[in-house]
Amino acid sequence: MKTPVAVLISGSGSNLQAIIDQTEAGTLPINICCVISNKADAFGLERARKHGIAAVCITSKGKAREEHEREIVDELDARGVELVVLAGYMRLLGHDLLERYKGRVINIHPALLPSFPGSHGYEDAWNYGVKVSGCTVHFVDEGCDTGPIILQGVNPVEPDDTFESFRQRGLSIEHKVLPEAIRLYCAGRLRIEGRRVMIAPDPAESAGEV
Repeated sequence: MKTPVAVLISGSGSNLQAIIDQTEAGTLPINICCVISNKADAFGLERARKHGIAAVCITSKGKAREEHEREIVDELDARGVELVVLAGYMRLLGHDLLERYKGRVINIHPALLPSFPGSHGYEDAWNYGVKVSGCTVHFVDEGCDTGPIILQGVNPVEPDDTFESFRQRGLSIEHKVLPEAIRLYCAGRLRIEGRRVMIAPDPAESAGEV
């Protein structure tokens, strides 16, 4: 059975596209129930429409966070969503939504947390002069990029890198790491123990052991 998933975005949705591609290829066992954006002009909504996925704008303008998130929860509940994936969603989530979907909200962040949290991970890492950066998929809590870490992908800074080459390589790593984290969740292989996320062995690989 495919896991019902909602993807929340605020912008172009390149990670959304990676999820869609793997779903359509049959390598990611999910049903993308809807794509939700807080911005009507987010290109990710058009990506969703092109693939026959419900594209929903729930604007945050002129609304208290509680009201805005109540509308999101209503949409998620109506569609029977099991997992909420933040893929470039540029708003912090509040208590009510996170309590309703406790342990079922994950986010992709473009830096190796806990370094460089916030909305400018690539820029902050590059400007700091790091030798190694990357991306992090984590469960979401009420802090800013503070939830338990599921997976991280490493992006070494090459001597001839420009910021754009560094960022583009980082995006390609994100597009692999996020679907893998979703796959692990859907397989029931993730367990949160305090600050740590434990990943159970792949049953298929274990069955092949002598």
